[in-house]
Amino acid sequence: MDLASAHDGLRPLMFSIAYRMLGSVAEAEDIVQEAFLRMHRSSEDVDNLDAYATTVTTRIAIDTLRSARHRREQYVGPWLPEPILVSDEDPSHRLELDETVSTAFLVLLESLTPVERAVFVLREVLGYDYEDIAPVVDKSATNCRQIFTRARKRIADGTPRFDPSRERRDQLASQFVAALSASDIAGLERLLADDVVFVADGGGRAPAIQKPMLGAVAVARFLLGLMRQGERFGVRLELSHANGQPAMLTRGADGALLGVIALDVDGGRIVRMHNVLNPDKLGHLGEVGDLFALLAER
Repeated sequence: MDLASAHDGLRPLMFSIAYRMLGSVAEAEDIVQEAFLRMHRSSEDVDNLDAYATTVTTRIAIDTLRSARHRREQYVGPWLPEPILVSDEDPSHRLELDETVSTAFLVLLESLTPVERAVFVLREVLGYDYEDIAPVVDKSATNCRQIFTRARKRIADGTPRFDPSRERRDQLASQFVAALSASDIAGLERLLADDVVFVADGGGRAPAIQKPMLGAVAVARFLLGLMRQGERFGVRLELSHANGQPAMLTRGADGALLGVIALDVDGGRIVRMHNVLNPDKLGHLGEVGDLFALLAER
């Protein structure tokens, strides 16, 4: 088992599993590190390193997710996964940014148990056969099939349907930022679905609304109010991509990152907006600002 030479090649696979299981960059990196340590300590004669790395990573992720459930139940306000930007330079973070890593989809996966989530990720994302999944989660192949069927049914109704054209999604995001900058409330409402949902995650570490906001009119007015307030502080918006979808980065006058707003598009309009403000979830993206301090200074 030549782990040293396979290390760099295995990391993206292991990170992609751990991140989809936890929705946390920091926890996924810890899981990958722990998995490598266990693999190095193992005396097993392994023919298929990919399969072995998948098994070890998934099992650690299941245990980590079980312990994380209590913390998330005590979390202040809505919980959202940590964003991954297309500009992330860490090679291990360059996972396939498809719908299964979108913020909306990762939020849906939170409704599954740790084992259900593992089976779903291995089957739906990696395309594993049930016979290969069975020893990973210590279940029979028949049981894994049943678990996958239940998991897929549970999240089917909420599965986001994304506009297939990336160009169209990017165009919509540009129009949205332009309307915000111009304080064009009518323009904003035209770009938002009537039942749009705006969710913010401050985790008690940054000012954020504690409940999801619903409706085009309410969300448009709320965002315009934030934009006007932000302009007084020198806050600016920067278009980007987070988790494979268009996003707006909020930066302070000094360039420090204050938040990441992921935009989910369906039917040519924005249907969901997920705003990650918790600085603990932004640290892997560079320098992070302090919203509480910024508001106090003003």
